[in-house]
Amino acid sequence: MVLTSAYMPPISWFQAINSTDSIFIEGFDNYTKQTVRNRCRIADSNGIQTLTVPVESSALKIHTKDVRISAHHNWRHQHKAALETAYMNSPFFLYYKDDIFNIIDKEYTFLYDLNMDLTLKITELLEIKSTIQPTAAFSGIQKEPVYNEKTYWQVFQNKNGFIGNLSIIDLLFNTGPEFVYYL
Repeated sequence: MVLTSAYMPPISWFQAINSTDSIFIEGFDNYTKQTVRNRCRIADSNGIQTLTVPVESSALKIHTKDVRISAHHNWRHQHKAALETAYMNSPFFLYYKDDIFNIIDKEYTFLYDLNMDLTLKITELLEIKSTIQPTAAFSGIQKEPVYNEKTYWQVFQNKNGFIGNLSIIDLLFNTGPEFVYYL
């Protein structure tokens, strides 16, 4: 199975990973703006909040693996503050936050590398045994994984209702080791 590179991917993405032994993350596709490649969705007190990793703009077509993270924004601080505000009352935020924040804090040049490290760490935290590796050449991307909705407790569920297919971080921080029942 081949999936696109994604920043803290949605739950559907990890449901797909969990359903197979081997996953390839495509790096040779043409980068598309405003997609999961540099965005994730979390739930906060106002509903859905989108976190975006700023990238250097390029007028030319560029492979996803070659997209550079912009150094001109304070996005790391903003993302950590948003995650803390959204999940500080979740049962497992304190348990997992350092693992995630350590990767966000690291200085990456390329978006693909940040996404791959986050994906590998989250896969490790979720104890998913699938092999994840980069593609060596363009191999095509399958359709977006289908989300198999299973509701779980969310911090702002009483206010916003259940919001499905958010970033895997939502599931991790809210369910901890019980994530296995939702993948």
